[in-house]
Amino acid sequence: MAKKNEEFAKQDEQLQEVNEALTGAGKWIEDNATMISWCVAGIAVVVMAVIAVNQYIIKPKALEASNENAKAAVYFQAGDFDKALKGDDAECIGFEAIADEYHNQQGELAALYAGICYFEKGEYEEAAKYLSKFSADDLNIDPAASQLLGDAYVELQEYGKAVKAFEAAAASGNSLIAPMSLKKAGIVYLHEGEKSHALKAFKAIKENYPSSAEAQDIDKYIATAE
Repeated sequence: MAKKNEEFAKQDEQLQEVNEALTGAGKWIEDNATMISWCVAGIAVVVMAVIAVNQYIIKPKALEASNENAKAAVYFQAGDFDKALKGDDAECIGFEAIADEYHNQQGELAALYAGICYFEKGEYEEAAKYLSKFSADDLNIDPAASQLLGDAYVELQEYGKAVKAFEAAAASGNSLIAPMSLKKAGIVYLHEGEKSHALKAFKAIKENYPSSAEAQDIDKYIATAE
């Protein structure tokens, strides 16, 4: 019983936080931009990186661009985003040059990596620039890239572009990315005063992804949007 009371108290506290956030929505967005990303951007980065390495780099490729991506990926995995982006003045030219020079699948992959690097560096305008260049017929990487693009737009306070990116990610139906993106879109809609759109996003989580982590506390967001 004590444990249940604790859980109820925690839920009440979370709901109060949501209501307080909406009361001062503009300041909330400004002060909690990182929270809007819920550190989920970090999860998306990991998901994208692992899938991309396995699908595009580990598999043998004879293409020059693939070899260049493999070199830059070493720096990416080591967390050296500057060298991953710009190269090492030796054998690696970096994701930025690859994205700009190679107009093929590998060039787009380099654009994705460049976007992730810039996001991790907090340079959101450049992140959005490169992430918007990426597209792939992949139900894991493409929606994750769209979600991260939305996160970059939130950081830039370009909320209209952010919700479009989040909705594009949600449209994939990816069971991990879609509910995350719907929740992000709903929160941005609340900030913009568009409660009907927010309510639609939150209800979509409850109806379509009831087992997701985002569905566990979605009722309080639905109540706030109603």
